[in-house]
Amino acid sequence: MSNDRPKRSSKKVNKLVKGMSLQILIQILLWMRTQFDTLVDFLFSLYWDPKKEIIPPLDKNTKVLLESATSLATKIRNRQLKSVDLVKLFIDRIKVVNPIINAVTDERYEDALKDAKEVDKLIESGISEDVLKKKPFLGVPFTSKESYAVAGMLHTIGLVARRTCKAEVDAEAIKLMKDAGAILIAVSNVPEVNKWQETRNMLFGQTCNPYHCGRTVGGSSGGEAALVSSVCSPIGLCSDIGGSTRMPAYYCGLFGHHPTADTTNMRGGTFRTGLEKNTMVSAGALVKHAEDIAPLLKVLANEKADLLKLDAHVDLNKLKYYFVDRVGDKRCSNVQLNVKECMDKVIENLSETVAAQNPPVRIQLEGFQYMYRLWRYWMTKEPADFPYLLGNMQSRVNGLVELFKKLVGCSEYTFAGIMGLLDCQVLPQEKESWALPVYDKLKRELLEILGSDGVLIFYSAPQTAPYHYTPIVRPFNFGYWCIFNALRFPVTQVPLGLDDEGLPLGIQVVSAPFNDRLCIAVAKHLEESFGGYVPTCNTIS
Repeated sequence: MSNDRPKRSSKKVNKLVKGMSLQILIQILLWMRTQFDTLVDFLFSLYWDPKKEIIPPLDKNTKVLLESATSLATKIRNRQLKSVDLVKLFIDRIKVVNPIINAVTDERYEDALKDAKEVDKLIESGISEDVLKKKPFLGVPFTSKESYAVAGMLHTIGLVARRTCKAEVDAEAIKLMKDAGAILIAVSNVPEVNKWQETRNMLFGQTCNPYHCGRTVGGSSGGEAALVSSVCSPIGLCSDIGGSTRMPAYYCGLFGHHPTADTTNMRGGTFRTGLEKNTMVSAGALVKHAEDIAPLLKVLANEKADLLKLDAHVDLNKLKYYFVDRVGDKRCSNVQLNVKECMDKVIENLSETVAAQNPPVRIQLEGFQYMYRLWRYWMTKEPADFPYLLGNMQSRVNGLVELFKKLVGCSEYTFAGIMGLLDCQVLPQEKESWALPVYDKLKRELLEILGSDGVLIFYSAPQTAPYHYTPIVRPFNFGYWCIFNALRFPVTQVPLGLDDEGLPLGIQVVSAPFNDRLCIAVAKHLEESFGGYVPTCNTIS
């Protein structure tokens, strides 16, 4: 017995030493990651910083373009503003700005002006309140990502093989927006079949961030973010399966809402039928003003809007507030200081205002260490097959073959697209025996914490809008967005001003399913506190 004690003691010491050594190694690797990210940004800045261009200013005649879609709809309805004049202003704005940001892939300017004239005639002749209630955005222009089918317009989804393809019928989201009285003026650029963190393809090229043209707009709704942020559109119709609404919203200083799963119909979006069940993707919109989120969500949710109780009053003082300031996912870059400070300011604001009696509580859940991996597992359960989608639903593209073709300069896909192929064809997939227990535990814990009256404040990303192409060496940073797609929770992306480099900052507000109104209410409060969207251009009086 006495001989066993030194052995047990020795084992404990060895275990302790191994644990300490592992922690030291992890800290060294994290430090090296930070140095690597710093070096990458420095090297890319040498090329991209000189590419920064100034977005053309607005003047007293075009200042109206900065207003919310809700405000514009009210002015049109009250005959203070003609729809045709507004539509023309936005079209003229696109013509001036698009050569800088490269966002538009197809347009319907003449038809949009005709639609606007019809709206003005309808209003002049008198229109009942019942009709107006069914058309909350009557006469207001909007744009849409090109992955939504629009009858008679290009529907390439970023694929060279579809360069001449035009849609025959409108996607459900397009139809609902038109039914609400909105007027489509253009469709915008996306990465190949919507699957990458930047908006670039071999057909239309790269879309640039209005705040800094050397920076990415994110993906996949990057074309929409560029248009709305540069005041070319009041509403950008989007979709989100892994951050595709919220990522561009963050990088371009906008509000973006990802609704509770299965409350919007995706028929006509990237080959979807609208009959898919238990999917992570939802329709959404990008806007400059928080007051537009709920009205747009009512339109897109359609008959399921009642499930969200968007008109119910939210008492911010009675909500429970939580925040995560350390996720622990070592695949992601370390959170930059300016991003941490942004989180601190939000928590301080909430503590001093609506949460004064019930200060925000810091939480840390083990499942957040595996954000990307959990999303990656659920992507295998989606009806969409990426290699088949990339092959235009006619053949499955082979990643290794395309990699070789890329190296010799004859592939019609981007390197990012080929990376996506290799990820699902070559790299080992997540094991269900591991993923489901971790996922179920995280979802159960978060549902219990948030309940029906709680919101979670969560980082948007480890850094602000990165330089073009750098996401290739930081492929897991979108985990901060995609984890909530996997969980099927609603999230609002909230802009919080600009950092010292003039790049947008922001935060995510999360709630339990069907409590979207809580996210939106907190977003409105933060907009009032921090100022919300900051224009990408000056206004000349």
